[in-house]
Amino acid sequence: MKQNDKATPAKENIIPFIPDGDFYFTKGIEAFQKRKFDIAIKWLRKAIEAEPKNPLYQCQLSIVYTELGSYHLANQLLTEVLEASEGQYTDCYYLLANNYAHLGLLNDAKKYAESYIDKEPNGDLREDAEHLIELTTVDDNQGEDEWEFEEEDELLVYQETVFYHMEHKEWDKALPLLEEMTALFPEHTNINHDYAYALFFAGYENDAVEMEKELLDEYPGSLQSHSNLAVFYHEWDRPEEYHLHAHALMNVYPVHEQQKLRIAVTFAQTGAHEAAYARFRTINEAQVKNHLSYYKWYSIAAYKLGKPSKALSIWERGCRRHAALAEEKGPWGAD
Repeated sequence: MKQNDKATPAKENIIPFIPDGDFYFTKGIEAFQKRKFDIAIKWLRKAIEAEPKNPLYQCQLSIVYTELGSYHLANQLLTEVLEASEGQYTDCYYLLANNYAHLGLLNDAKKYAESYIDKEPNGDLREDAEHLIELTTVDDNQGEDEWEFEEEDELLVYQETVFYHMEHKEWDKALPLLEEMTALFPEHTNINHDYAYALFFAGYENDAVEMEKELLDEYPGSLQSHSNLAVFYHEWDRPEEYHLHAHALMNVYPVHEQQKLRIAVTFAQTGAHEAAYARFRTINEAQVKNHLSYYKWYSIAAYKLGKPSKALSIWERGCRRHAALAEEKGPWGAD
C-alpha cells in the first residue's frame, strides 16, 4: 500500500437512521406526559407528516388540543379521521362527545356519546360515554323548552367557530358564518360588531366604518362600537377620530372578563400600552385562557413598557396553550 493510500470506511455498511412516524409519535407522547404541550404538538405534527393516514397520530394530537382548551382544532382533527376511516375509528365519537361537553354543547355531546355506544357496545370507553350521557340528558318534562335549547346550542357552535377564525385572522372564513348568524339570530346584535371588525380587516374598510357608525348612532355609548372605531381610525392614521373613541373607553370599567379583554386589546392594538397593561392586570386569566389575543397583546404591552421578563412569561404561557401563537414573531418583533 502506498503511503498516501488511506483506508476509508465502507459507506455501504453504514445504515442511516431515518425517523419514522412511530419515532415522532413516541417523542410526542413523552412530551405530552411531561405536560410540555407545545413540544408534543411539534412531534405529533411530524408523525402525521410522516404517516398522514395513521389515525392514531391525529387522535393523539386532538387530545393535546383538548388539554389546551382548543376544542375547535381538536374536533376538526377528529372529524377528519372519521371521514377518512368512514366511521371505523370509533374512539373519535367519544372524544368528540367529551369536547362538546366542555364547550357546553350538551345535545352534541350526548349524540356523539350515543354513537360511540352504538358502534362499540362493549368498548373500553362505554362506561365513560354512559356517564357523559347522564350528565347531558335533559329532563323529558322540559320538552317545551327543547327548541330554545337547540337554538342556543346552534348559536354556540357558530360562536365557537367564528371565534376561532377571528382569533386566527381568517377573515374570509369568518365573514360568511357571521352573515349566516345575522340572518339566523337577528336579536343578537353583538354579531354585527364582529361582522364589522372582520369586514374591515378583510379589506372592506369603508363599509366596516360606515356600518359601525350606524350601530353607534342606534346604540349610543356602545362599548363594542367605540372599540371597533378606535381600532379602525388608528389603522387609518386619523388620530383625532381615534382619540374620540379611545377616550370614551378610558372611564369604562366593565365587570365581565370578556368586556375587560376587549378594552385591553383595543388599547394594546392602538399603541396605548400603559392603559392596556393596566387593564390586562385586572383580568382573571382563567376566564380568558382560550383567547389567543389575551396572551399576544398582554405580552406586547408588557414588552413595550420595558418589562421583557414579564412579556416572555406571558408569551410562553400563551404558546403552551395556543400552538398558533408560537408561529408569530413574539412581543419583541411587534411593530
